[in-house]
Amino acid sequence: MTTTLIPILSAIAAAIVVLILTPATMAIARRVGAVDQPSARRIHDRPIPRLGGMAIVIGFLLPALWFLPGDPAARGLIAGAVLIAALGMADDILGMQPAVKLLGQVACACIPVAAGLTIANGTLPLIGAFELGAAQYPLTILWIVAIVNIINFTDGMDGLAAGVVGIGATTFAIIAASLGRADAAILAAALAGASIAFLKYNFNPARTFMGDGGSMFLGFMLAGIAISGVMKSAAAVAIVLPLVVLAIPILDTSFVILKRLKHGTPVYSADKSHFHHRFLAIGWSQRRTVLAIYAWTGLMCALALAMRFVPYTDGHGDWNAGWTALLAAIAALGLAGAVYLVYVLEILKWRSEPVVKIVRRRRAAGDEVAAGKR
Repeated sequence: MTTTLIPILSAIAAAIVVLILTPATMAIARRVGAVDQPSARRIHDRPIPRLGGMAIVIGFLLPALWFLPGDPAARGLIAGAVLIAALGMADDILGMQPAVKLLGQVACACIPVAAGLTIANGTLPLIGAFELGAAQYPLTILWIVAIVNIINFTDGMDGLAAGVVGIGATTFAIIAASLGRADAAILAAALAGASIAFLKYNFNPARTFMGDGGSMFLGFMLAGIAISGVMKSAAAVAIVLPLVVLAIPILDTSFVILKRLKHGTPVYSADKSHFHHRFLAIGWSQRRTVLAIYAWTGLMCALALAMRFVPYTDGHGDWNAGWTALLAAIAALGLAGAVYLVYVLEILKWRSEPVVKIVRRRRAAGDEVAAGKR
């Protein structure tokens, strides 16, 4: 009952609350001036309120706190998430220096760690179980802060972060429930319900944004759920599964950071190097871009589920040829999706750039002619 029906009820309750509260958060955002204005680096072309994260937080909290037992680690995770949401909303309204925000993120991450939520040990295929010792504390803080910023960076296009988190959280809920991790399953399901419901107002064309308050909250909870629901289990792929589920946002952020380091620009500076920006640059629409990334994320989550449920070994270390072939086929499908999107971004980009340059030159020449006639 706890690992099946209650998570489903949590998701439904969270979704209903978000659907009801989001219009109110839009009104509040306009009243306090938390409105995202169009600019050169923005995709939208009209002012949009950015406190939708308030609805996500409240929608998540009501069922999570109602159904959740008094586990100290889970309570610590929720407390840290609420504080990091408040930090993000303060940034949405007042603005905040990146260093100050990072320091606040670290402080918030210390709360669940102090409550006992740590990556104390892990299990890997072919390696087995291992202990992290004292390294568990800084590594857990680093993991949480990293995922917070990865999801924050992902929130750059209508519906992108909410959809990716919704898909990932649903996957974590299924895996956690299968492992008997009831608390994590409830939290993941509530997070999935809140995120997916928010798409009613956030999918293109968006009527509201979640802001840093929403994206950092989602990242914080996702990071904690990955630890409590998957990494703390004895599953043979306990460490690998969260990395597979979150592979696309991790890959995107890693690419962007490496590119900024290569060009000597600050890591926290805004640019248009993310996957979604690059899709727009080759002529894809926002909806097509977001749906493609949803599909890519879904493929990776399907691979994670297959790694959890497909019995590719018999429990004694011997491989089952048929099930292993099925797992390999699913992995190949995920790889094919990645190769296709890399082809689109890296090959078609070079084919389309000369055309874009020609069009720009012709437009510029036309403007000069028109100016001369005036």
